[in-house]
Amino acid sequence: MKKRGIINAQLAGLIAGLGHKDLFMIADGGMPIPKGVELVDLALCGGVPTYRQVMDAVLGETEVEAYTLAEEIVEKNPKLLAYIREKLPDADVEMISHVELKKMSGDIKFAVRTGEFTPYPNIILRAGVAFPA
Repeated sequence: MKKRGIINAQLAGLIAGLGHKDLFMIADGGMPIPKGVELVDLALCGGVPTYRQVMDAVLGETEVEAYTLAEEIVEKNPKLLAYIREKLPDADVEMISHVELKKMSGDIKFAVRTGEFTPYPNIILRAGVAFPA
């Protein structure tokens, strides 16, 4: 039995399978996930689990070199944006419209659905390398 870290078998396996530059998403409870994209649905009810709980767990096991957010988060969810910036201070950032983020989600390897019910928390993460290059 795994002693620590992510114990959800599906999510742990998908994270272990990430390669450099692979894209994946952490999404709110309402983000439409394109057909063909594997979904790890952790959502139980509104607010459970929170975006921050899922992000903290995922970042504890992955190297992230860049991320993409909907530009609407700046005005509609500044507290969550500050949290994301604090968690990923060295990662490259791209801000695009929410409509474009939905289109970009067609290129992700997998998505993790949370119970988050706040505006525009959806993030596409790009896997980095966990060793010096």
